[in-house]
Amino acid sequence: MFLGPYRFGRGAAAAPPEAEPGSPAQAPASGPETSDQNVADGPRVALALGGGAARGLAHIGVLRVLERHGIRPSVIAGTSIGAAVGGLWAAGSLDAFEAWARRLTRRSMLSLIDPALGAAGLMNGRRLLDRLRAEVGSVTIEDLPIAFSAIATELGTGHEIWLTRGNLADAIHASYSLPGIFTPVKVGGRWLMDGALVNPIPVSSARALGGRIVIAVNLNAEVFGRGTVIQDHGGPIVSTAEALAKKKEGIARMWRPDRILRGGFLPGPVDGPKAISAVMIDAFNVMQDRIARARLAGDPPDVNVAPKLGKIGLFDFHRADEAIAAGAEATERVMEDIVTAIEALR
Repeated sequence: MFLGPYRFGRGAAAAPPEAEPGSPAQAPASGPETSDQNVADGPRVALALGGGAARGLAHIGVLRVLERHGIRPSVIAGTSIGAAVGGLWAAGSLDAFEAWARRLTRRSMLSLIDPALGAAGLMNGRRLLDRLRAEVGSVTIEDLPIAFSAIATELGTGHEIWLTRGNLADAIHASYSLPGIFTPVKVGGRWLMDGALVNPIPVSSARALGGRIVIAVNLNAEVFGRGTVIQDHGGPIVSTAEALAKKKEGIARMWRPDRILRGGFLPGPVDGPKAISAVMIDAFNVMQDRIARARLAGDPPDVNVAPKLGKIGLFDFHRADEAIAAGAEATERVMEDIVTAIEALR
C-alpha cells in the first residue's frame, strides 16, 4: 500500500522512496473523475471531512445535501470518521451504512465492543472492521471513481500518513484507531493510529489531491467555542482538610441505595471527572480542537461547514438522526457560498 507524504510538524514533506520530491506521485488521484460531477463539469470540488467519532455521522447529511444540489465531489480527504463516511460514499455503500447507523441503539452498540485485554487499547476494533468489510468488501482505493485519502498517524514517529492506495477498509480502520480506545493498526509495515492527532480536518491533503475548491467539515466547531485563557481560576484555595471532608461526603452519597440502583456509583466522584475514559476523551477533544485551529489558520478552506454538534458526545452513535440532520442543516446554510465559489472558477 502506498503511504502518501509524511509530514514532520511544520516542516516540509518527505517524498516516499518511489517518488521524487514535488512529483505528482506524492499525492496521486485514486481514480478517474466521474462525468456527472461538480455541476456541469465545473472545477474539481474536494471535501475535507474532519474527525469527531459519532459526530462524524453529520458527514452523511453534508453529502446528501451536496448531492441534492447536483454537487458530487471529485476528491475526498478524510480523518477518522471522516475517512469512514467519505470512503463509504466513494464506494457507493453509504445508503446501507446510513440505514444501519439510524437503527443503532445503546444496546446494539454493545455488540460492537471487542475488549483487547493486555493490548495497546481497550478494544481491537475488529468488529467495526468486519462491519466495514461487509459494506465495501475488498474494494481498493484505486478502484474508487474519485481521488481519496485517509489520514493516519504513525506510532512512534508522529508522521502524518496519507493512505491513498490499497485496501479501503484497512485504510479507514487505521484512520479511526483512537489511541487508548482502539489498538493501533499495522499497514504497509507501519503501526498507525487516528489521523486526528496530526491533521483533524485534512484541507492540505484535499488540495494536494487536486481539489480546486475545498469544503471543510469541522465537527468540533461548537464543542469549545472560540477558546480563551483564564488567568484566575475563580475560587479560593481549598485546604487539605476541607478537600478530604468533601471527598468523604461524596463517597457517602455515592453509596446511597438510590444511586446504586441507577448505577451512579460506577463512574466516579460526584463532583469530579466521571471516569478515566471520560477524562481521556475530553483531553483528546481539546487537543484535536487546538490542532485543527492551527492547521486551518495556515491552510484555510474555501468554504467551512460547521454543524451544531455540541450536545452530541464522541460515542453517541445512537443519535445518528440528530447528527445527520445537523450536517444537512449546516450545509444548507453555506450552500450559497459553495455555489458562488464554484461559479467563480468556471
